[in-house]
Amino acid sequence: MEVKNSVAVISGGASGMGAATARMLSKAGAKVAIFDLNDDAAQKLATEINGLAVHCDVTDPVSVQEAIKKSSAKFGPARICVNCAGIVRSKRMVGKEGPMPLDEFQQVIEINLIGSFNLMRLAAAEMTKLDPLGESEERGIIINTASVAAFEGQIGQTAYSASKGGIVALTLPAARELAQFGIRVNTIAPGLIDTPMFDKLPPEARASLAATVPFPKRLGRPEEFAKLVLHLIDNQMINGEVIRLDGALRMQPK
Repeated sequence: MEVKNSVAVISGGASGMGAATARMLSKAGAKVAIFDLNDDAAQKLATEINGLAVHCDVTDPVSVQEAIKKSSAKFGPARICVNCAGIVRSKRMVGKEGPMPLDEFQQVIEINLIGSFNLMRLAAAEMTKLDPLGESEERGIIINTASVAAFEGQIGQTAYSASKGGIVALTLPAARELAQFGIRVNTIAPGLIDTPMFDKLPPEARASLAATVPFPKRLGRPEEFAKLVLHLIDNQMINGEVIRLDGALRMQPK
């Protein structure tokens, strides 16, 4: 599908991989709506790329519906949906203070998994109404963000791994279900990407993490995630796939 002149909505689009994707899609000619809770960061980026900043809580059905309406009113209906909203939280299931509080597990699942599905279902519903494009009659594409933790979750990552594993598991059935409408669904599973979550780490800790990546021996860059998003949009035969973006990294237990 052509990126130029297409409308894209990106959850978690104000920072990290979401922001890199917003910039790259805009540079390629897309009209980009940034869905995020961080209004200041979203507006700053929207001004930079001539996009639209929309306050959005992916766990709230009404909030997502309103965000989609605002995006459609500004740019028209979206054919590209990229789910980047999520949180990272590490806590042992049973630690020194006892069992992990259930609400902490639920929050990670709510934001990472249910939040992604919430935007998926609403964006897909709007895509089904669009005119099909070209010989393949494609209507749109949804790209989700999982993690290598979905496959090799470390100690303390039960909640995070479960949330990302759920995204991996829903990719194929969602692609099969939406195929009748000409909508593709794919997932990117990043490894260690140099996003704001690493900003507080001292240089020696960053170097230690980078050394665990077989090749290239460094942290991944948000722009590399964005490049893969661009390729997935362009390559129509990639559908129902989960693609690791990790430099051959396989996470150890801890």
